[in-house]
Amino acid sequence: MDDKTQKLSLRREVGLVGAVSLIGGTMIGSGIFMSPQTVLSTIGSPGASLVVWACCGLLVILASFCYAELGTVIRESGGEYIYILRTSGPVVAFLLIFSSVLFVRPAGVAGIALSFAQYVVAPFYADCPPPVLLVKCVAAAAILLLATVNCLNVRFSMSVQVFFMAAKVLALAVIIIGGVVMLIRGNTGSFEDSFENTNVGINPIGIAFYQGLWSYDGWNNLNYVTEELKRPEVNLPRALIIAMSLVTGLYLLVNVSYLTVMTPKELMSSTAVAVTWGNKMFGSWGWIMSVAAALSAFGSLNGTFFSGGRVCFVAAREGHMPDILSMAHVHRLTPSPALIFTTVISLVVLIPGDFQSIVNYFSFTAWFFYGITLSGLVYLKIKKPELPRPYRVPIILPLLVILAAIFLVLAPIVDNPQIEYLYVTLFILSGIIVYVPFIHYKLCPGLLNKLTVFLQLFLQVAPAEKNL
Repeated sequence: MDDKTQKLSLRREVGLVGAVSLIGGTMIGSGIFMSPQTVLSTIGSPGASLVVWACCGLLVILASFCYAELGTVIRESGGEYIYILRTSGPVVAFLLIFSSVLFVRPAGVAGIALSFAQYVVAPFYADCPPPVLLVKCVAAAAILLLATVNCLNVRFSMSVQVFFMAAKVLALAVIIIGGVVMLIRGNTGSFEDSFENTNVGINPIGIAFYQGLWSYDGWNNLNYVTEELKRPEVNLPRALIIAMSLVTGLYLLVNVSYLTVMTPKELMSSTAVAVTWGNKMFGSWGWIMSVAAALSAFGSLNGTFFSGGRVCFVAAREGHMPDILSMAHVHRLTPSPALIFTTVISLVVLIPGDFQSIVNYFSFTAWFFYGITLSGLVYLKIKKPELPRPYRVPIILPLLVILAAIFLVLAPIVDNPQIEYLYVTLFILSGIIVYVPFIHYKLCPGLLNKLTVFLQLFLQVAPAEKNL
């Protein structure tokens, strides 16, 4: 009987096209349709806003190169969590997973779902803002639909991702071509004295970066699913380089197009930039851009779900979350308990959620942990140079990104302290209160075991092995 026991593990079903679509498709989400007005109003001038977008792209490209090396040295799924666990130890890794599972990931899902919902209902409320309750109900429906898709089949979920990636690039291409046409016609008003009224404070630069980087969020998604990637040592660096170059180029051109078609004032007062752009370019056909932006956010939401459930799954496998979350469906081989858990928390975060504040606190927490992750890469380079590295970056790259992460975490606090940042910091540190009794001393195991057995039978799941 023992010889015939099959080990259950997640399948390697993500190829290069799927990998590029997972990164690019998650990055090109709601951000490029929601953040440009906030970046512009915070930094104060069109020229400076384009500089911010370019710098965000450069920072994320450097960070993704560092992640490509980490992903080929530590070939396990789980992204930052697994890298911090292997380099900084279990306590810091638990603080990350505690804040990630209970706040960062669900906040990301809720933020994207809210912007998806806003674009879906925008055409029906042309002259007034849509009711908040309606927007939140549409957002909740989108979350539930994608949770179902991701629980059913990995391959179908990747097909959804590739389809929406193509739709997004097409939508952005339409915006870029429209902008080029207007530029040729001589619409360059926004670019005259383009650096006038720039806000050169630490706080405005920090907040503008938060909003810009939100649009680039998703660049590290492939590192969460390394164990499901075919030939990760080749496809991980390749997919990162292709997706990052594509997205950064598209974002810069799209922002130029926005500023060509709209005045800075129109851009700043818009609640849905792509719709305002569509109305000015296509008149009564402006609703097409609303549909394109909604499709884009939907695809991004799918990618966030696909990778977010994996983080929970890996943490449970390492003993930092309840065992049930480390199990996969017996027939479908998807980490369904982890996906269901992420869905429930995301719906809870959605209830009080407001888009701008979700973005700022999300970015603050995320960059705090990106800094710690890359410190781990520096540690591995100095202390363990003998580890096999199919792909390597110069040590100066992680050091530069760590400096940027320190600036992004401290800038808004130093220049304009807000009590909310203290709450977020206390929330991250409160993970220690959970870690000591429940993880370190393993209190209350009996109760959890009964619940695990019940859920295991109910959800038809079993423990999954590592895919190395």
